[in-house]
Amino acid sequence: MLVQDPRNASASAAPAAAAPAPGQIARGGERPAPGTVTQLFFDAARRYDRADAMLHKQGGRWTPIAHRAVLERVRRVSLGLRDLGLAPGDRVALLCENRPEWAIADYGCLTGRLADVPIYPTLPPEQLPHILNDSGASAIFVSTPAQAAKVAAVRAECPALRLVIGIDAGATDGCDLTMAELETRGAALEAARGAEWERDALAVRPDDLATLIYTSGTTGAPKGVMLTHDNFHANVMASRRSVPFSGDDVALSFLPLSHIFERMGDYMYWSTGTAIAYVPSIDDVPVALQEVKPTMAMSVPRLYEKMHARVLDNAKAGGPMKWRIFQWATRVADRWADEKLAGRTPAGPLAWQYALAQKLVFSKLQERTGGRMRYFVSGGGPLSAEINKFFYAAGLTILEGYGLTETSPVISVNAPAAFRIGTVGRVIDGVEVRIAPYAEAQAGDGLILTRGPSVMRGYYNNPDATRDAVDADGWFNTGDIGRLEDGFLRITDRAKDIIVTAGGKNIAPQPIENAVKSSPFVSQAVVIGDRRKFPLILIVPNWETLEPWAGTHGLTWRTRTELLAHPDAHAKMENEVRAKFAGLARFETPKKIVLLEHEFSIERGELTPTLKVKRRVIDRTYRDVIAAAYADSAHMTAGSD
Repeated sequence: MLVQDPRNASASAAPAAAAPAPGQIARGGERPAPGTVTQLFFDAARRYDRADAMLHKQGGRWTPIAHRAVLERVRRVSLGLRDLGLAPGDRVALLCENRPEWAIADYGCLTGRLADVPIYPTLPPEQLPHILNDSGASAIFVSTPAQAAKVAAVRAECPALRLVIGIDAGATDGCDLTMAELETRGAALEAARGAEWERDALAVRPDDLATLIYTSGTTGAPKGVMLTHDNFHANVMASRRSVPFSGDDVALSFLPLSHIFERMGDYMYWSTGTAIAYVPSIDDVPVALQEVKPTMAMSVPRLYEKMHARVLDNAKAGGPMKWRIFQWATRVADRWADEKLAGRTPAGPLAWQYALAQKLVFSKLQERTGGRMRYFVSGGGPLSAEINKFFYAAGLTILEGYGLTETSPVISVNAPAAFRIGTVGRVIDGVEVRIAPYAEAQAGDGLILTRGPSVMRGYYNNPDATRDAVDADGWFNTGDIGRLEDGFLRITDRAKDIIVTAGGKNIAPQPIENAVKSSPFVSQAVVIGDRRKFPLILIVPNWETLEPWAGTHGLTWRTRTELLAHPDAHAKMENEVRAKFAGLARFETPKKIVLLEHEFSIERGELTPTLKVKRRVIDRTYRDVIAAAYADSAHMTAGSD
């Protein structure tokens, strides 16, 4: 089955309706029948016979692993774990980058009726004991010597941890055995216990615990989200109905599998016979796109922001003529997109101009993604509507969706047949969304509540937090603000991120930040202003754009600090940022722009592992810079709308 092109989807034609009053409910279609991840695994392993079920780069070449080989390795891992004394219900942690062994270990645990505990490979050692001890993990898989060293450094603090299993052959220091040794152990038991193993694996119940995922969060200690087999199964089956697969797809997997978005996506890929090409780092994605030539990929918005910035950089670097052609092509494509999104078929001069724009400009962008991309999927944070429309106009569709770890994760998603830029799509089957009144929201907006088979069992060892999150009727409080428009869900902000100024004005920072980040000169942006008289914005420049601009304009500098202090560079950044404030009310317009040299990072605790800003951490880390900016602006007043 070929996916429907959203450019031909009449559902995208409907104009945005006026926002209904909070209290409305959107419901997806019939919920999928209850099931388990082990069912998905065995069904696909038996149904498909691809030689390239999984792909990974080894020695500079992409090496395939067939469905039958994956099944064999999963069986051996599972039997090996059980032979080492792990029993149904025990927890096994995974500290590993994206690679086939992550999925094989995961399926090995689940078919052994063990619950696994994924850990972000970027976490520092000091953050491991809380997760390992709270979950009670008995064993942990570690990918590399570096990951093994993290565990070795804190193992004495984790009394329940009995086994450390090294995935790489070289990951032996601090490990009790390697994954190869574990599989050898399991292989010796296949003849006698293989059939029994499969029967036992399929005996798992839909409501059995599959995993504990510790939310990175933007505040507080991580909480263990309890997700069952049916949470995943329901989400996979419903998402498959919204985003159809062709039967011969190839997906690029590069987000951390420890993140719910990529993990559920992997289950969906496996269950549809889609080949999965594993990329260990997002830095390797540009090369992998060229080599693998995938038909789909999932990512957080940061990738699309960087791709957009790189496209603009390349166009400008080509000289004045190339830049003028690019600007003309962008204007043509934008008009073409407006026609398509309104449900009309571009004709006449616009049609042939767009064909020329594709040939001269946008075909090169499509080639850089491998030339076969049917669609990207975006999640894990808000995607700028401007960037989404740019790629749509260029011929690359990004299906934006929405969800949380606690909802396994998908709540809603734009589908090829129901596509509206600026929204996160329609609610998937089996899921309900209710917009509840929220005092600090803008008119027409409300707090997003959801319920359905994908909603978590609760937070592990934390009944109070569970009661705060899920009410007696099963409604989960997402903490996000939004509205429903013709059945499409639009996210307007995060409740916990709402800024309330000293004057009592409520400001939603994310839309402002997304608008500013659409400038090719801006890498990161954070609005600050809670309990202050007016907001300001912290800006990290996109150095790959600013430095070449400075060079062509005759500026001289030795360090980036000097460049930021240069009046011309400072004025350029101010103009770029302020140009994105159009349409903002006076009270929500940042009155001061603060330029920072270094990007916010996961390592310094300023970003979550999924690259979400920890606003309170940044407010605290840069308190002296922020205080100086407010002191320098003491003469300013907040203004009003």
